[in-house]
Amino acid sequence: MNPSTGSGTGYGSTVSTGQGVWLVAERELSTKLRSKAYLISTGILLLIALAGVIWAGFSSSNSSATPIAATGATASALSEVDGYDVTEVADRDEATALVESGEVDAAVVDDPSSPTGLVIIADKEAPQSLMMALSATPEVELLNPDAAGSGPLRYLLGIGFGLVFMMSAMMFGMPVATSVVEEKQTRVVEILLSSIPARVLLAGKVVGNTILAMSQIVLLATVGTIGLIVTGQTGLLAGLGGPVVWFAVFFLFGFILLAAMFAAAGSMVSRQEDAGTTLTPVMYLTMIPYVLVIFFGDNPVVMTVLSYVPFSAPVGMPIRLFFNEAEWWEPLASLAIMLVACIVVILIGAKIYENSLLKMGARVKFREALRR
Repeated sequence: MNPSTGSGTGYGSTVSTGQGVWLVAERELSTKLRSKAYLISTGILLLIALAGVIWAGFSSSNSSATPIAATGATASALSEVDGYDVTEVADRDEATALVESGEVDAAVVDDPSSPTGLVIIADKEAPQSLMMALSATPEVELLNPDAAGSGPLRYLLGIGFGLVFMMSAMMFGMPVATSVVEEKQTRVVEILLSSIPARVLLAGKVVGNTILAMSQIVLLATVGTIGLIVTGQTGLLAGLGGPVVWFAVFFLFGFILLAAMFAAAGSMVSRQEDAGTTLTPVMYLTMIPYVLVIFFGDNPVVMTVLSYVPFSAPVGMPIRLFFNEAEWWEPLASLAIMLVACIVVILIGAKIYENSLLKMGARVKFREALRR
């Protein structure tokens, strides 16, 4: 073993470990940042995110109001209800004329002969929302209210966090594997290992792509914040602040975990055509959080489990935090589990990477990759 390398690879080292890691990371960064395809795709992704936030804000604030006519006290009461554009009329004849002309969808007039004291006048069909607004609904008291509910906001948050995690992991994790395979296929890895040990090469690739992935997360968070401010959704922004920060923290370690797995999977083959067999399990682990959150987002038991599983915690825990379902200590406990899993996977991935990198030809089997 060469003491300057700190590895049993037997290769000499002309740079320190830190310098080697940064040189490889810098190469990964420069390669991506010089790629027009990467820059264009990132710009399109940011524009889509900004447009989505702005459209959602404007559509929610500019919902069309139903035009109705009403008499007396009924007009005053309905004017305080959201979703109605109320025109006050003097009597039933005036209300009927407005309905017949099409200026209003319906009219509500006082009628002492009616059991409710009111009559709705409409052309062909009375608006259901108006009938529900005028109906008497008893007060409801829930003994065990479900804070999460199954509303559209939970569904949208699941899609948002899940898509960002999956797309970022795939966008920056897959290149780690493909670059490893390319270096093996072109024998460039033999030149690289003559200067730096395998684990330094692996660390540099993971660090470089982690910086790129986290930069994209920061850009998406910035764009989303701008969109929420522009559309006046400051209440939603305040509620999302904490969960987004936790998502970024979990994503950091979750991506490092996945990047080490992508690199290890790529090192087990010598041709791009064979990479699918080793990359498929890692891709499944990347997509699982998105799929599970979409299908089981309103199931509190499943979401609790997902918030502690390292591969799904970056999506599950922020959603539970947004809906106040998690205690203050739960994200810390989940993060501790994530860190332990990250260390274990990195050690195993580094061993596979180091043992498989110089084995050319047929795909290296998993058991063989774990043996020296």
